[in-house]
Amino acid sequence: MLRWPASRHVAQSITQASLASLVAMTALAAALPAPAQTPSQPAVTGDVPMADYLALLQQISPAAHQGAQAYLQAHERRCRRSLSSRELRQAMAEGDGDPLLMAMIRASHLQDGPGLTRLGEQVSCTRKAAR
Repeated sequence: MLRWPASRHVAQSITQASLASLVAMTALAAALPAPAQTPSQPAVTGDVPMADYLALLQQISPAAHQGAQAYLQAHERRCRRSLSSRELRQAMAEGDGDPLLMAMIRASHLQDGPGLTRLGEQVSCTRKAAR
């Protein structure tokens, strides 16, 4: 009987759908405090306290919270400066989100500690242009 592979595929699809929903909700939450935006150029303005933003992420998804914290810690360790909440919100909201940050959220979701560590070593100190 081929029930296990089919069930596994369905479980993977559900997990991927859940992760996609998580990223969409996180991007929406990141964009909420910003003024009206044009689809081609999101505007993330102002700063909210980092603790408040991280608490919002925790409510939306523990994986988003853990991935964002790992991203912040890696940035501070590699670049010797903290990101502002505005910078983190931009990394979440611009385009499909910073691919490295999204990968770190996914690694947190999958509870992949070694993968999260490897990703943290790839954090760049230069800001990339909007995608």
